[in-house]
Amino acid sequence: MAYLFLDESGDLGFNFSKKKTSHVFVITCLFTQDKRPIEKIVKKTHFELRRKYKKKFGILHCVKEKPITRVRLLKRLCEKDCGITIIYLNKKKVYTKLHDEKAVLYNYVTNILLDRICTKKLISTQDHIHLVVSRRETNKFMNENFKSYINSRTKSKRNIDISINIKTPAEEKSLQAADFISWSIFRKYEYGDDSYYRLIKNKIIEEAPLFP
Repeated sequence: MAYLFLDESGDLGFNFSKKKTSHVFVITCLFTQDKRPIEKIVKKTHFELRRKYKKKFGILHCVKEKPITRVRLLKRLCEKDCGITIIYLNKKKVYTKLHDEKAVLYNYVTNILLDRICTKKLISTQDHIHLVVSRRETNKFMNENFKSYINSRTKSKRNIDISINIKTPAEEKSLQAADFISWSIFRKYEYGDDSYYRLIKNKIIEEAPLFP
């Protein structure tokens, strides 16, 4: 059995005159045969914060955490049996016709990432694959469209036994670890800060641009 946890950083807006529009969009996949060690890392880091600050915390969200918390979780992650694959987009090179098709673009990029994982046999395609995607849309129709698209592509092309779930990081703790990874990769490409990226570099199996 294999688990894949998908998260992204940046946005798919193309109005670069807006201050908050990112120049890079990153999709990250954290994969493992056993998700329990990943969950334990998240729980341990969460517990340390609760104990230190004597208050209840919700979920770990990398952008909101202190540097020491980020470093602790990422270092712990590197001690576990897992791998990371990444696709990143320089948005200024994305085809203009896709600028207004954000859902199509997201589905397309995700499918390419999964296809590379299967092609390079980074996970066993003979096992059942649990794909858990961090919820980015509240629109039920768009979420169902995403699942239908990925299902049709993976099963028709590779006959893979895959289940797809869209969950929040509160519902699936391993997505919180994926969030830390995705944020770290995004920092490298958007701001030229690779300080967190270096902590997880030895776990990165593939890191590839799209629309280079």
